[in-house]
Amino acid sequence: MNFGRILAKRAMITPEKVALIFENRRYTYSMLNRNANRLSNALIGLGIQQGDRVAVLLYNCPEYLEIYFALAKAGIIMVPLNFRMVSSEIQFIINDSEPKAIFFGPEFLEIIDNMIDRLPKIKIMVSNSAAHPFMGYEELQKIGTDREVDADYGMSLDQLIMYTSGTTGRPKGAVLTYGNSLWNAINTAADFGIRPDDITLTSAPLFHIGGLNVLTTPHLYLGATVVLTKQFDPELIWRLIQEEKVTNMFAVPQMYQMMMQVSARTKYKLDSLRFVESGGGPCPVSVIEQYFNELNVLFMQGYGLTEASPSVSLLRSEDSLRKAGSIGKPFLHVDVRVVDYDEKDVKQSTPGELIISGPTVMHGYWQLPEETAANVRNGWLHTGDLARYDEEGYLYIVDRKKDMIISGGENIYPAEIEQVLYSHPKILEAAVIGIGDEKWGETVKAFVVLKDGQQMIAEEVIEHCKNNLASYKKPRAVEFIQSLPRNAAGKVLKRKLRET
Repeated sequence: MNFGRILAKRAMITPEKVALIFENRRYTYSMLNRNANRLSNALIGLGIQQGDRVAVLLYNCPEYLEIYFALAKAGIIMVPLNFRMVSSEIQFIINDSEPKAIFFGPEFLEIIDNMIDRLPKIKIMVSNSAAHPFMGYEELQKIGTDREVDADYGMSLDQLIMYTSGTTGRPKGAVLTYGNSLWNAINTAADFGIRPDDITLTSAPLFHIGGLNVLTTPHLYLGATVVLTKQFDPELIWRLIQEEKVTNMFAVPQMYQMMMQVSARTKYKLDSLRFVESGGGPCPVSVIEQYFNELNVLFMQGYGLTEASPSVSLLRSEDSLRKAGSIGKPFLHVDVRVVDYDEKDVKQSTPGELIISGPTVMHGYWQLPEETAANVRNGWLHTGDLARYDEEGYLYIVDRKKDMIISGGENIYPAEIEQVLYSHPKILEAAVIGIGDEKWGETVKAFVVLKDGQQMIAEEVIEHCKNNLASYKKPRAVEFIQSLPRNAAGKVLKRKLRET
């Protein structure tokens, strides 16, 4: 079973059900399946075979999902490209994954045009702008037929190469199989309680595992509806929730913060919204409480990573306030452990590394056997994240293993301090690092971004932390900056802060 076959079955079971909404266009399951078949047959006719790679450089659009299903039907590996990356990074990924074809949008014509001579493996270039000299998307579809493609392969076949953010160096390609994607959809359907009549909104980019696999593909697996936006626009999100009667959505914490800064949100009806789900990094508890108190919307906090397809654990809606700040408990078909440096299970409340096992764990890193062996040991994926259990078995991410600060023999976790900083009404964003100290080895430094129109001095920030944390955890230094440095996936680059 694969997502190409799943789409064909959905087209058979509910052909007229709306699968996808984009701007003024609506695609039924039969339309989506027909378009995917035409595309898949065209690629096969041009010599793209099972196991070959095809790269995609597009903003969110219906064509993105048509390509996704077309490749799945033929057993071709999809390589989503992060359009936020600079051209040298995109070129590295293309040459690393060696795709035989690439789909790209008109916005990226100049980037592709400038690197054509350095992309020796690519034989077919398709643009949905129909710009000369490249093949047009509609032209390619006309080559193919509506005939159902039914390639013969199992769930262990590679489906996606999703390149990780590269916060510490060159990005690595996490190879996900068709089985990984299917089990991720099964987990999501079971634990989120998604229904066929649900309508999800996807504004997170589909090149990111969160945008593609947290809610989008699981909803299509269940025969539900996906409302897609080209890019993230906070006010547009509120309007679409009302107009399309959206029942749930996924976004990263920064997106939810930006949505709450839109004053016009109060004029929209949100009574269709059952829950919102956050992932991609710790969400400030103050944001979770704001959504519930002001909008009466349940906020579900998830935890995942590209290498796990991505969903690992979920704080379900009934616990969203009672356990705010927790990442909940593992999905049904995921096993987790919290271990020490010797890979022995730690006691309750003791921080240790979170490791994962189950059918959603990646095949490995593309052409990096040593990296794969270092990160997946004895069937367990080592996340590099420090976590702890509470007395009820709920998981909390303490911090990244490499970000932990040791000051005077005490372990200090920046994420804990950052949560306190986020609770201050004047602070928009914050990040904490360790800096060298002759007496203590390391001490805490906070980088703070203030909300528009707000003013603070360092002593205010330190005093706020001192009132809410043990004294040794408070920042000894505070620097106010305009914005936090982030990588192309939106994650804070603490190495950049350390370099300053």
